[in-house]
Amino acid sequence: MRSCTMPEHEHVDLQLLLQSLGDYAIFMLDPGGRVMSWNSGAERIKGYSADEVTGRHFSIFYPPEDIAAGRPARGLETAAAEGRFEDEGWRVRKDGTRFWANVVITALRDGEGRLRGFGKVTRDMSERRNAERALDERGRLLAHLVQAQEKERRRIAWDVHDDTIQSMVAVGMRLQLLASQLPGDHAEAVLRLNDTVNAAVGRLRNLAFFLHPPGLDSGGLVDTLSGYLEQVVSTAGLTYDFVPDLDEEPPPETAITVFRICQEALTNVRKHAHASSVRVSLASADQGVHVKVGDDGVGFTDPGDGSSRMGHFGLIEMRERAEISGGWWQLHSSPGEGSTVEFWVPAVRPRRS
Repeated sequence: MRSCTMPEHEHVDLQLLLQSLGDYAIFMLDPGGRVMSWNSGAERIKGYSADEVTGRHFSIFYPPEDIAAGRPARGLETAAAEGRFEDEGWRVRKDGTRFWANVVITALRDGEGRLRGFGKVTRDMSERRNAERALDERGRLLAHLVQAQEKERRRIAWDVHDDTIQSMVAVGMRLQLLASQLPGDHAEAVLRLNDTVNAAVGRLRNLAFFLHPPGLDSGGLVDTLSGYLEQVVSTAGLTYDFVPDLDEEPPPETAITVFRICQEALTNVRKHAHASSVRVSLASADQGVHVKVGDDGVGFTDPGDGSSRMGHFGLIEMRERAEISGGWWQLHSSPGEGSTVEFWVPAVRPRRS
């Protein structure tokens, strides 16, 4: 059989063509999955230069959960067995952010049929996916679900504030009046009971605030989150750094989703992290909102995807909120180096019917 070589001028022309295709990440892998070549589109989409990535295994472009599930290896196995493998899913850039990609892996064999490596073509499909989601009925159902949840939270908060708290305040006032009419020892016992009532009132007020912070309906995401940090984090003895960098106010259901995940993350910091400071950043990215909530607390050993702590209900709730909205969520932590909750949710406004 003939060797699959080509004249030198054709090889040069092919290289020029591959480098000019900036909308596609096109590169070669050796039979073990290590990067052998890298075009300008790959650098633009994935963020690595050729020098940074050549020789590294292509699994670095996959999220931790896909690596743990063996998806990179299965892709190569399928391409080697069938000649071609195509997939869509999350991929990871150099800076750790994710994008939705269409990936085609093609097995490359010489004239003797020996596997010499793989050709890999990746296309960033984030804009198409987000545009499709804007037309997807699931997006509309999500908006209705978020609104219904917040309406119920608001109703419960109002009931707690206007009924339960007011009744307990009235009980406290009567206990104080009763204490003023009793002799010393009895008065002291009644006042201790009044202190218990006052403490319960404080906890109920915190509950009402947690259920529905002021401004959540109309104040905007940045103002509401800033107020929450000042009210909750500062009073817990933590310092905080808030870095909002949004191009525009996200749609209401996106703002609520971001706020609720941040709220749960900050609750975990207060209760479990033993931290002295926390940093919250918001950024517009890929037609969505990219968020990081990091602390300088005790941290913990984590395999990379947060699974070591996924039995905790609060972490499950955060992840589910992000994924139901069409986004992603992950947890980074190391012992003694704090923890960071990172997530992205789409912020595409659905078209009005």
